[in-house]
Amino acid sequence: EAESTARFLEYSTSECHFFNGTERVRFLDRYFFNQEENLRFDSDVGEFRAVTELGRPDAESWNSQKDFLEDRRAEVDTVCRHNYEILDRFLVPRRVQPKVTVYPAKAQPLQHHNLLVCSVSGFYPGSIEVRWFRNDQEEKTGVVSTGLIQNGDWTFQTLVMLETLPQSGEVYTCQVEHPSVTSPLTVQWRAQSESAQSKMLSGVGGSVLGLLFLGAGLFIYFRNQKGEEPLVAGSLHSLFRRRNYGFAEVNSQYMSGPGYSLSFPK
Repeated sequence: EAESTARFLEYSTSECHFFNGTERVRFLDRYFFNQEENLRFDSDVGEFRAVTELGRPDAESWNSQKDFLEDRRAEVDTVCRHNYEILDRFLVPRRVQPKVTVYPAKAQPLQHHNLLVCSVSGFYPGSIEVRWFRNDQEEKTGVVSTGLIQNGDWTFQTLVMLETLPQSGEVYTCQVEHPSVTSPLTVQWRAQSESAQSKMLSGVGGSVLGLLFLGAGLFIYFRNQKGEEPLVAGSLHSLFRRRNYGFAEVNSQYMSGPGYSLSFPK
């Protein structure tokens, strides 16, 4: 039998975490063995720390090397802030305005518990604040959020839901604050009774029928227009003569009699 070969995976990651631009920067150097972190350098701590016993020998060795340790501490500036200045030219100023929609999670009648969903999507950067209001009063209880979700195309989305018992006439407002807009975005949802909804749907249905009849009339009109003989140079004179004959024939019923005569164009 062939001898089995032991396999392992060892890798490291370097991370820069920025707070309020470059006002505060945190640098992390993390080391993994078989997908388990065993050692890390944290700029907030200033030295290497073992996460598991496997990383303890390296932590003690690297912390004893002063020059090596100073280089790691300096990477907050030499790596993180340096790269931030480069990326700042095209990534940091990028702003994409969120799209906001509000809808009930279920088609429930009024005075039944329901979830109102505020969907905020397609925005960048990820810093965003979403709040719920009922009749202009902020609702802080019963609010649940999915948190920030990455779309994979440099945009984000989130769902913020409000558990409530809607009453007829109440107005619910989802308010969104984001760096891409100078003033908050607001979308309202009004609690309506079934009778009010029926009246609204009847009105919408009547409008749709009216538009359908209008569209059918326009279609027939333009189709008939296309069926007429075109006024090209060769047929213009004959069309003029036919229309004059028709005019004379129609009016001859009223102009015939003593003292009247008709002449037709040739």
